[in-house]
Amino acid sequence: MTMDEEKFDGLLLSMAQQHEGGVQDLLETIFSFLARKTDFYTGGDEGAAEKLVNSIFKKYQSTAITKKNKEKAERAEQERKRKEKIEKKKKEAALEHDSKIVELTDEQAVKLQEEIDSKKNVEKNTTANTSDKVEESKKESGPGDEDEDETEKNKLKPNIGNGADMPNYRWTQTLQDVEVRVPLNVKFNARSKDVSVVITKNHLRCGLKAQDPIIDGDLPHEIKLEDSTWVIEDGKVLLFNLEKVNKVQWWAHLITSDPEISTKKINPEPSKLSDLDGETRGLVEKMMYDQRQKEMGLPTSDDQKKQDVIKKFMEQHPEMDFSKCKFN
Repeated sequence: MTMDEEKFDGLLLSMAQQHEGGVQDLLETIFSFLARKTDFYTGGDEGAAEKLVNSIFKKYQSTAITKKNKEKAERAEQERKRKEKIEKKKKEAALEHDSKIVELTDEQAVKLQEEIDSKKNVEKNTTANTSDKVEESKKESGPGDEDEDETEKNKLKPNIGNGADMPNYRWTQTLQDVEVRVPLNVKFNARSKDVSVVITKNHLRCGLKAQDPIIDGDLPHEIKLEDSTWVIEDGKVLLFNLEKVNKVQWWAHLITSDPEISTKKINPEPSKLSDLDGETRGLVEKMMYDQRQKEMGLPTSDDQKKQDVIKKFMEQHPEMDFSKCKFN
């Protein structure tokens, strides 16, 4: 084929979309045109037209089969890499468990548990005495009084996947990644040559070729390009998996120009710490420990480190008088 093979893709794609019967109806139109407006069937020797059709059909059948097998192999390789990445993260989490978790002696653990149980009993008694008043206050307040933060009033409520259902696409998220589903709204099975996809570390553009993009905008936070993938699911949907760089932050929107969701209303599914990678697990465990310490009025892990440094310094310098010093 001497001319650019994609020169008429826009025109043919538009024709295909107008044929509700799919490829069969499209071929009917083409062969009907050849019969009505050309001498394709009668201009050559007997059987020449059929021979020509078969020749071109076999040529592109071979090309299509080769391409499909290549795409299938690429998808299998992407899936293998995805599973390999998950297994790698699990192994890293297991190896770093001892170094990342906050260690306590048996005596400290017993004392901490006693303090937690004591605080729970106090809170339970206090709650029992005030629950009726709280319920009465809730009934008297209006439907909008519950959320006193003005900045949250116009934000969207997260969907079940902690993302949002937008007019042209749906996105969900975990602390590790973002999943985006973009329906293509076509009556044929789309392939990679039918779509245009551009992903950078902070921008996403996608849609059908020769048409306006369905998504085209900046991402609110950076992603890891090497760990982010996209595929065409069932020939009808663009499916993206975007790996977050910051794994302790919830996204308020997929594209910065879209309405924000209320990240305060996000309700993540319970997950095991062992499912997280080593770095994220260490951060989460530290946050959990520090939160428990603050609730009981005890020093956080950072406070404890400061106290240890001060104590060590005092032990190394017994000649100094620290009685009038105040340590924060």
